[in-house]
Amino acid sequence: MKYLKVKCINIFKLWTFLLLLPLPVMAQEEENQRIVLETDSGDVTIMLYNETPLHRDNIVKLVKEGFYDGVLFHRVIEDFMIQTGDSISRHAPAGKLLGVGSYETYKIPAEIRFPQIFHKRGSVAAAREGDAENPQRESSMCQFYIVWGKRYSGNMMDDVEERIARNTGNLISFPQEVRDAYFQYGGTPHLDGQYTVFGEVVEGLDVVERIMAAQTDENNRPLIDIRIKRAYIDEKKP
Repeated sequence: MKYLKVKCINIFKLWTFLLLLPLPVMAQEEENQRIVLETDSGDVTIMLYNETPLHRDNIVKLVKEGFYDGVLFHRVIEDFMIQTGDSISRHAPAGKLLGVGSYETYKIPAEIRFPQIFHKRGSVAAAREGDAENPQRESSMCQFYIVWGKRYSGNMMDDVEERIARNTGNLISFPQEVRDAYFQYGGTPHLDGQYTVFGEVVEGLDVVERIMAAQTDENNRPLIDIRIKRAYIDEKKP
């Protein structure tokens, strides 16, 4: 009986110790949420980053409200990016300039996480007004773009880094692993440190490429409308 008593006390001490451990040691990493854009060019699945919780929670809210259902990819630039989320684009006549002055009721504080998160191909980032009107670099409540970009050589990255350093007071520099990613996969490094990247395409990058190849007018709007038919939360486990 004495042995059993000592054993029970030891087990109690062990459980007490485990309960007092810091939460990060015991807790599992939070699973990333995903959304699906069901477009008339195919489906695009986007994984949202937990490192940018304000943007993650905002887009999940808008998706659940059906905000993106019916909106256009209103700005498409070959070898650069595709942009969507303008609420007035649902019923906009052909040739109309979109994405400027559209109805928005709030902004999202910037969550720029460079160099941990950067503008590699397939990244999803929030659009915003320029620095003159928006020095805090707050994000649009609803408009976002999906990066395509191009592959960069070492000399090209040197030029980009020098230009960004001038614009940011030498606040931005590119670690070697980021430079290597732009060389191997491509992207838009000249946007780093200036826009919030809050997710990435995990399925449907070929659809992004197909949309990007669309013919456009002088305002970069596709001549034939490309629409998000429906956006929804992906409940499948990755």
